[in-house]
Amino acid sequence: MRVFPEKTPEITKSSYVVEVDGSSRYNPGPAGIGIRILAPDKTVVKEISRFIGLKTNNQAEYEAIAFALKEVKSLAPHPVVIQTDSELVYYQLMGKYRVRDEKLKKLHSYISDALKKIPHVQIKLVSRNENESTDKLAKAASERGVFIEKKG
Repeated sequence: MRVFPEKTPEITKSSYVVEVDGSSRYNPGPAGIGIRILAPDKTVVKEISRFIGLKTNNQAEYEAIAFALKEVKSLAPHPVVIQTDSELVYYQLMGKYRVRDEKLKKLHSYISDALKKIPHVQIKLVSRNENESTDKLAKAASERGVFIEKKG
C-alpha cells in the first residue's frame, strides 16, 4: 500500500493531485462526495459532486477515496497524490488506527486492495483549509441529493 506514515508524498511536476472529501448531514444522513482532479499544471481536469445516499460522515470520506481511485486508473503512469482531510480515514489506511465499524471495514479493504494494484497512487493528509473546494462539492451533493459531473 502506498501510504506513508513518516513521509509526506512528494508532489512532482508530473503529479496529478486529486482532492477528495465526504459530507453527511445529520451523521448519519444524506451524504455526498466531492472530488477535484488537478493536472500537473494545476488546471482542473474534472470536478465531481455526487450524492451517495444515507451514510455517516466517515463512510462518505471513504466513499470519496474509493470513487477517486476508480477515476485515477486512467492517469497511469503519471504519479497521483490523493489528498484527504480526514485524519481518521488516513490513519486507518496507514494502519495506525484500527477499523472497528463493519461498513468501514469493507470500504477500507476495497481501498487497501486498490492501492496495492495502482502503484502510482499515494495518499496525503491535508488540512481542512487545503480541501475547501471539495468540501463545498461534497456538502452541495449531500444537500441536494443528485449527481453532477463537470469536466474542466
